[in-house]
Amino acid sequence: MSSRDGTPPSPPRGRPIVAHTRFDPEVLRARLRATGERVSVVLPARDEADTVGEVVGTIRRTLVDRVGLVDEILVVDADSRDGTPEVARAAGARVVRQADVLPHLGSRAGKGEAMWKGLAAARGDVLIYLDADIVDIGPRFVVGLLGPLLQDTGVRLTKAVYDRPLALAGQVQGSQGGRVTELLARPALALWFPELAVIAQPLSGEIAARRSLLETLPFVQGYGVEVAMLIDVAERHGIDAIAQVDLGRRTHGHQSLAALGRMAGELLQVLVERSTGHETELPSELVLWQPVRDGASRLDLEPHTITASQRPPLCELRDATPRDRAGSDDRR
Repeated sequence: MSSRDGTPPSPPRGRPIVAHTRFDPEVLRARLRATGERVSVVLPARDEADTVGEVVGTIRRTLVDRVGLVDEILVVDADSRDGTPEVARAAGARVVRQADVLPHLGSRAGKGEAMWKGLAAARGDVLIYLDADIVDIGPRFVVGLLGPLLQDTGVRLTKAVYDRPLALAGQVQGSQGGRVTELLARPALALWFPELAVIAQPLSGEIAARRSLLETLPFVQGYGVEVAMLIDVAERHGIDAIAQVDLGRRTHGHQSLAALGRMAGELLQVLVERSTGHETELPSELVLWQPVRDGASRLDLEPHTITASQRPPLCELRDATPRDRAGSDDRR
């Protein structure tokens, strides 16, 4: 496609996407032993009892017990009501309750909050964040994300890329998942942050980075955490600091269209705020009115309040005690 004056667009900058098959777990383990770095896999989880056991168990068997590549599997439980902590612990994870980490700072809702608390509680020097609802989990998720960090000193953040089948009402539709990604996130990034238009899955929940980077970043508390992290890393360190790894296929549960609308509202707040260089005062709350039918099939509008807030970089919290930062093993 050509631009309006007929000239072809410039090729995007950034690192080419690499395949997870390029990285060998034994080689990566040797590199870690040479540096003395430890690896924590962190799983934010809320009501994921159906899948978290397989995610934890697979990583435990293949990369903790068999290879010794991973030192810790940490599940950050956000007050699950379905037995998620018990399932995760039985599969071999260390489990902390989100509210018990840095308790003097309180606990708020949102995936980003769980990730931030996970950073505070994890013991590793390198953190790999994975979602707890992955159906087709395999060691490639960890090996692929870890590889670029250990093989290239210029890489500071790795992002997962994959095909995302859309499974609705028993029907699977190829790579039609990631609806908010394609309808909002990627177009908005192309408009306001064109250097990030090369990121294929800006909202992917599978990332890896060293603690030394993560502790300098603010964590948006909701679903905007991944895109905010991308923007902040690229702004501070350049697009070449971000590596993308092709993990093949990723299958997981899908939210309703209404829930995706609320997610899009959170993302829009974050994108607008960062596109203005933090100069625009956004309302602390966005009320999204969504159509809903009542029991008599009457159509009405239902309000949903969406908030956009973030936690500060952990390195700024000088008053956190060692006990607070480490979190606690939730055995209740």
